[in-house]
Amino acid sequence: MHEIETARLYLRQFTPDDLDDLYRIYSDPEIMKYLTGVKTREATEIAIHAMLKGWAENNFGMWALVHKIDRKLIGRCGLAFLDRTPEVELGYAIDKVYWNQGLVTEASFASLNYGFEILKLERIVAIARPENIASQRVIQKVGMKYEKNARYYETDVLYYSISRETYESKVVL
Repeated sequence: MHEIETARLYLRQFTPDDLDDLYRIYSDPEIMKYLTGVKTREATEIAIHAMLKGWAENNFGMWALVHKIDRKLIGRCGLAFLDRTPEVELGYAIDKVYWNQGLVTEASFASLNYGFEILKLERIVAIARPENIASQRVIQKVGMKYEKNARYYETDVLYYSISRETYESKVVL
């Protein structure tokens, strides 16, 4: 099992016991507004199993974000295949209580590092809806550059990417 510790977070794999906490996040319309929309409890349970399956099959996936001080699950962040492509996408969602604290950026850097240093990926992408300015800021803070307008998950998005070479040139290892 791959786990990562950052200054303020533990990134660990999900377990079935995380259902209540993840459902709290996935059922909040404000949090899910720019993602796939609110999820039912059953859909959240299916999502946890899908994330665990992704880890088992690909050696990557979404981590549960656990706040070190609060000791509770506050969101998810990690890598997954971009909608119907072989490209690997950075994704995240966090409880709104923790917005604007730099926690998603912190978790995103850890996810990119895992992708480039452990998985040896050559490129990682990210997408955000044009109106999701906060997500675009996170994507830009971690060094990704806008490439094009695109359509994934049946919605119009802005498409960003970063290569391993660019990442390594910006990060002091």
